[in-house]
Amino acid sequence: MNGTIDTAIHYYENYSPVGDIIVMGTCLVFFVLMKLSFNVKNKNYHLLKIMVACILASAVSSITYHVLLNMRLTVPHFWIYFFRSLQHVGYFLNLFVLVIYVKEPLQLEHKIRQIVTSLAGTAFLLLVGYDILGTVFRFGFYIEDGGNIHKAWQFFFACGYVFYIGEVVFLLLYFRGRMVKQILYGIIGTLGISFVIMAIQGSHGQSSFTTACFMLPVLTLLYMIHSNPYNIDIGAVNLTAFEDMITYSHNKKQSRILMALYLPEFEGTGNRYPKEIQETIRRFTEVYFKQAVLFQVSSGRMILVVDIAKNLHYEESMHLILDQFKEEYKRFQLDYKIVILRTSPALSEKQDYLRMINYLESKMDMNSFRIAEENDYEEFAKRNYILSQLEDIKKAANLNDPRVVVYCQPVLNIATGKYDTAEALMRLILPGTGMVFPDVFIPLAEEHNLIHVLSEIILFKTCVRIKKMISQGIYVQRISVNFTVSELKDPKFCDDIKRIINDVGIPNDKIAIEITESQNDREFRIVKDRINELREDGIKFYLDDFGTGYSNFERIMELPFDIIKFDRSLVIACGSDKKSEKMVTHLARMFSAMNYSVLYEGVETDQDEEKCIRMSAKYLQGYKYSKPIPIDDLNKYFEKSAS
Repeated sequence: MNGTIDTAIHYYENYSPVGDIIVMGTCLVFFVLMKLSFNVKNKNYHLLKIMVACILASAVSSITYHVLLNMRLTVPHFWIYFFRSLQHVGYFLNLFVLVIYVKEPLQLEHKIRQIVTSLAGTAFLLLVGYDILGTVFRFGFYIEDGGNIHKAWQFFFACGYVFYIGEVVFLLLYFRGRMVKQILYGIIGTLGISFVIMAIQGSHGQSSFTTACFMLPVLTLLYMIHSNPYNIDIGAVNLTAFEDMITYSHNKKQSRILMALYLPEFEGTGNRYPKEIQETIRRFTEVYFKQAVLFQVSSGRMILVVDIAKNLHYEESMHLILDQFKEEYKRFQLDYKIVILRTSPALSEKQDYLRMINYLESKMDMNSFRIAEENDYEEFAKRNYILSQLEDIKKAANLNDPRVVVYCQPVLNIATGKYDTAEALMRLILPGTGMVFPDVFIPLAEEHNLIHVLSEIILFKTCVRIKKMISQGIYVQRISVNFTVSELKDPKFCDDIKRIINDVGIPNDKIAIEITESQNDREFRIVKDRINELREDGIKFYLDDFGTGYSNFERIMELPFDIIKFDRSLVIACGSDKKSEKMVTHLARMFSAMNYSVLYEGVETDQDEEKCIRMSAKYLQGYKYSKPIPIDDLNKYFEKSAS
């Protein structure tokens, strides 16, 4: 007994609270970082919080227990026993939760999950039960009446620790194909370091770093899975890491290959990839290239980045992976697009690569791949320059911006035989590029939410020109300006239109707004409300492109349009098909009977004109009368007011 007591006393004299104090501070920092930085609060996030809480409780209990132990002759022994048990409960609850945590990324089958959980739970109950019962029945740790300490716990404690470490390592190694190698090696390596520290301090009769050893694996999980951007399923890192890598590569002038995979089925859903796909992606990342890094830049888009210096035969590997992907497509049948490009000085900004990938994808068919060629970089550079100019136009918010130019196409009024209306058209004139036409920049502006500022500039400049023409005695019935349905959805749309017209100081009825038909029920209701509000102020509305795509007559009848613009495709169809002419004629007459005026676009010949007049035209527009001209040239077509 004396030998046991002496050894125990020596054991406790070798304790220093420094290790536990550092652990307490570290745990508090963990909680602050987790509170401020973590956006995805999934199950493993909450398990990590429990582990940190267990370690913090153990550190506090360890310090309190050792302080009270030194005062054991004057304090009730109950409190010594209580904090000692709380310390050990925290240790082993932390290890139990670690086992539960590791189960998730391994995606164990239900039966195996039950076995793993049962073993870990049983071990926890045995360890805690032995600790408490050993104190109560005096076969474990207890303090004798004279203050002597009896301890027969170290061996049992060590066995429990080894059991949990062994269970975790066994699961990771046995199911290693289901976990990303970086994370696998990180966890096992940290557990090994912790085990070595525990063994060294035990051989020296120390206990100062016990809590720190339990904390090290949690630190690994925090860094590699939660704070570090690794996706635990496929081993990908996130968009921020991708941008950092691009910046680093450019600064170091390192050449890399980017293989971008787009899976539209998962884009924007946040759904987890099936286990079979996870395994396939991990295999592609690990097998074909040396030290390749996978980035997940959105829920449906991944980019594999390959360092050319470390993969001199990358072209061969690249074609192997494409061939293998085609085989996998036969198995999974998931739509995809693959873009392959090389880092280039032409793509100077970190955002350029994603934009380039999106650009190439937009030109591809589904289930195909494309390797970027030199002309692709040149075309993208021009496109990217236009986009940068559009972004600068929005940032400047100058309604007189000289880069946005108004062209107009005069419209013939059949009733008067004169030109008194026109359609305002948008053009860009950019430094070093010259004229840019709408089919190039409007899709870009819409895609990047830059269209409304352009429309506002066109409206403002049109209003200014109308005011000048009126002051010159020229009769202007109205000029129409195009807006998108997405612009009408903005709650500030009506206020923006009214403000610009009122600031310039022209009558509201001199402006018309052209929109295309909405195919969405919610959009339809919003569009209807916006039209009604602005028509109350005298602003006219045109339905543009009637006859293209889908047309819902019930919706058209509900919307208070003033003019229906028949697309040129209808004019062309009527030229060769009597049935089409008859159908279009009936439609035009129906609209006219309901007080809609009909305007035919794309009139190019005398035959087109005669035919459209037969088909109840009120207005005609097209190259027969004029191509689009600068708005300042409208004076050549409009006439002086009768007064």
